[in-house]
Amino acid sequence: MPQLKRREVRIKVMQVLYAHEISKEPIIKIKKDLMSDLEGEDNLTFSDTLIKHVIENEKLLDEFILGKVLNWELERMALVDRIIMRMGIAELLYFPDIPPKVSINEAIDIAKEYCTRSSGKFVNGVLDGIHDDLKRDNKLVKTGRGLLNTESKNKNSGKSRKTPDFKKKKNVPSNKTIKDKNTKKPAVKN
Repeated sequence: MPQLKRREVRIKVMQVLYAHEISKEPIIKIKKDLMSDLEGEDNLTFSDTLIKHVIENEKLLDEFILGKVLNWELERMALVDRIIMRMGIAELLYFPDIPPKVSINEAIDIAKEYCTRSSGKFVNGVLDGIHDDLKRDNKLVKTGRGLLNTESKNKNSGKSRKTPDFKKKKNVPSNKTIKDKNTKKPAVKN
């Protein structure tokens, strides 16, 4: 069986964390059931380490999320959105060899595939804001490959792909919540 790509490993990690959150079964049993086909030392190490960091640091990761949304309770957010954001934040904090843009883009793409229509934008806004804060406060520690500039390029024009800017909402007081009309997602704090 060929070795899985890193995206597929992240999806399996998300599934394990989701099953653990719903069932409250021991993580070892869930990993055995859902990750039995996972091969390759790198994949096993990455998945085990990511799961460990998300579970051990859940409260801290949730504080990061809550620090970026206005007037929103964590329990009201879609569970899969929360899990994906926790994974993305854990990668930013605890995986110095993974470039921040890779962690954020992977989280966005997985959210688009497994969550609601607007989840990608929501996850992007939260993770991008956390990334900016970590960078500003010199708490983003990246080494080796993690230092690479991985900005996405549009293949046709050679220009950078523009991502949504949640900070440029016009005529909206900064202490109010802006909700997406379709999904009632909370706005992202400035």
